Amino acid sequence: MRTIRGVVPYLWPDNAPWVKKRVVLALSFLLLAKVISVSTPFLYKAAVDGLAGESRDDGFLLGLGAVALTIAYGLARLGNVGFSELRDAVFVRVGQRALRSLALETFTHIHRLSMRYHITRKTGGLSRIIERGVKGVDFLLRFLLFSIGPLILELTMVAIIFAVMFNVWYMAVVVVTIWAYVTYTFKVTEWRVKIRKAMNDQDTDANQKAIDSLLNFETVKYFGAEAREAERYDGAMSQYERLAVRTGQSLSVLNFGQSLIITTGLVAVMVMAAQGVMAGKLTVGDFVMVNAYMIQITMPLGFLGTVYREIRQALVDMGEMFDLLHQPAEITDAPAAPDLEIRGGEVMFEDVHFGYDAARPILKGITLSVPAGQTVALVGPSGSGKSTIGRLLFRFYDVTGGALKIDGQDVRAITQDSLHKSIGVVPQDTVLFNDTIYYNIAYGRPEASRAEVEAAARAARIHDFVESLPEGYETTVGERGLKLSGGEKQRVGIARTILKNPAILLLDEATSALDTQTERDIQESLKAMGQGRTVITIAHRLSTIADADRIVVLEAGRIVEEGRHEELLSHNGRYAAMWARQSAEEEEEAA
Repeated sequence: MRTIRGVVPYLWPDNAPWVKKRVVLALSFLLLAKVISVSTPFLYKAAVDGLAGESRDDGFLLGLGAVALTIAYGLARLGNVGFSELRDAVFVRVGQRALRSLALETFTHIHRLSMRYHITRKTGGLSRIIERGVKGVDFLLRFLLFSIGPLILELTMVAIIFAVMFNVWYMAVVVVTIWAYVTYTFKVTEWRVKIRKAMNDQDTDANQKAIDSLLNFETVKYFGAEAREAERYDGAMSQYERLAVRTGQSLSVLNFGQSLIITTGLVAVMVMAAQGVMAGKLTVGDFVMVNAYMIQITMPLGFLGTVYREIRQALVDMGEMFDLLHQPAEITDAPAAPDLEIRGGEVMFEDVHFGYDAARPILKGITLSVPAGQTVALVGPSGSGKSTIGRLLFRFYDVTGGALKIDGQDVRAITQDSLHKSIGVVPQDTVLFNDTIYYNIAYGRPEASRAEVEAAARAARIHDFVESLPEGYETTVGERGLKLSGGEKQRVGIARTILKNPAILLLDEATSALDTQTERDIQESLKAMGQGRTVITIAHRLSTIADADRIVVLEAGRIVEEGRHEELLSHNGRYAAMWARQSAEEEEEAA
């Protein structure tokens, strides 16, 4: 019911009167189609009676003649189909609009969810849930409105006609048949849905394994793990196969039971009608009309099984997607939060405490000031909390204690959009979209002109390389930018950040994955980009941050040393030990 309630606003939206008009028009066509459908067997009966030479109380219809009645019968059938198709043609825009709206809402909501949520979910599984859920929207709207409703209307009308035209026992047989059929269908389908849900889960798991393996194509090759990956995928698919077989077998059970119930009801009514004809109470036309009605309700009843199964499956698929939509965003803007007002770009950490898990604190009382326009470097061993500081600055997470402020404004009290616009990040491994180089650079500021994009590329020292490519800026970079080298990807990432023109710059080990020569070249671009900006550099290689205005040494979530490069070396402490160790390693590599 929660899922159905969630769909109703897309079917009857307050802000789109044209959608309501189309729904009403579609329902009108539906009603006309059903009235014509129910009246058609009357024409069939009159035509048969006319041919058989029998006359009862329908003299007007008999007066039309058997040929005219037959033609009218054909026109009525055509009218039924015509109005049904008009109904679908009118409603299709409503269904497609609902699909698009819900897909956009889901996509937007996923981007609102926190980093904590995304790192615990599998991308392949998420995409499968969205794909199945969105596909279920149009189906659910169409069939809930135009199958279940019309079916109930038609069955009710036929039952009343049987009671009025013949006697209450005909209606009783029809009602009992429908009740038995619906009860059996619903109970067996509920059992099948559990199997189908388990099959869906296994399908999601297999899909996730396939996507994960293909995304890590190079790693699979490096370790010669093709057979191992195939075995993992086949293991997931074997479970899917087992459940798919059970689904197919349960479908056979359902179909046979439905056929048994419908056939029993049909035979019972036809026997009663045959007895009426033999007793002279009914005409041959009446017998034919009863048969026509029974066949007419058999078709939608047979459809009911399929529709209910599909609607139930659509509800399962959409239920997973609505669960996703109801997943609360961990990081949200405060009510009426103002935009960040940059007055210089000073960043202040005031006694900041944070842990991804409450039982395992990462930062333990960090107090750190980064004056506007200065460069502060964060160094320390792995796990000391360097990258965590960067994530808190971008507000991927909220601090659990203390405060993080920019120009005196607590980041929790301002809008996330304005915060993100003010900070530029160059990560260790720049991930690019599978699009052109131009698109990836322009991503920093989509409204930028081509001249501005090329200027940013020149500043990042990649313009000449791009121009040397056969397709220039229209060169496609491949999945995650794999067609480019590590250095080229980083330069595209730097160009993208230069184009964004942020007041605060976060360099998260931006050159640690590159070779020494490439690192030196890119370091010059990073220095040029940092001019006049507040820069926080997270570094592994100390030689890259020796000229920073201040170096902060972290260990186990605490600041153990800070100062300029020369000061820290003279203290002969942690930083001096790290510098000596790295210098020795570099000399050894050079040798």
